[in-house]
Amino acid sequence: MSLTPETPMPPEAQRKELRPIPLLIFSSRWLQLPLYIGLIVAQGVYVVLFLKELWHLFAHAFDFSEQQIMLLVLGLIDVVMISNLLVMVIVGGYETFVSRLNLEGHPDQPEWLSHVNASVLKIKLAMAIIGISSIHLLRTFIEAGGLASGKSAYTEVGVMWQTIIHTVFIMSAIGIAYVDKLSNASTEQTKHAASH
Repeated sequence: MSLTPETPMPPEAQRKELRPIPLLIFSSRWLQLPLYIGLIVAQGVYVVLFLKELWHLFAHAFDFSEQQIMLLVLGLIDVVMISNLLVMVIVGGYETFVSRLNLEGHPDQPEWLSHVNASVLKIKLAMAIIGISSIHLLRTFIEAGGLASGKSAYTEVGVMWQTIIHTVFIMSAIGIAYVDKLSNASTEQTKHAASH
C-alpha cells in the first residue's frame, strides 16, 4: 500500500513496531535529508543569480538592443523555471520519499501536493524539463540569427543537436505519461475486478 498525503495515519496505539533490520532499512530514507537541504542551498544560489541578472538588465536597460534585453529576460525566465523545478523536487520528493510535511489545511499548500506520488512527480518533472529546454532552444534560435555573419556563439550543428535533444525530452515525457496511463488503467481494472 502506498501512502499519499490523504491516506489516514493509524492511531499511535495501532502502529506496529518494526524489527531492527526493517527499522534500519526504513529509517535509511532519512539519509536523503542532506540532499534536499543541499537543493535548498542551490535554490539560494539561483536567487542570487536571478538578482545579479536582474541588476544587469536594469543597469543596461538603455544601452542594450531589444534582442539583448529579450535574451536577458529569457535568462531570468530560465532561472525561475529551474527554481520551480527545484521546489517540485524538494517538496514533492521529500513528501513522497522521506516524510509527510503535514500541510493539510495550510493556506499556502501547493495544489499539486495533495495528489503527489512518484508517478505524478515524474510527469511534472518531465514537463518542467521540457519547459526549461524550450527556453534554452528559444534563446538559441534568437541568437542563431547571426550564424551567417559569424557573430553567433552557436554553430549549425550545435543548434541541430539542441533541437534533437529537445525532441528527445518531449518523446520521453510522452513515453512516461503513456506508461503512467497504462499503469493507472491496469490498477483501475484490478480494483474493478476485485470489487465484483
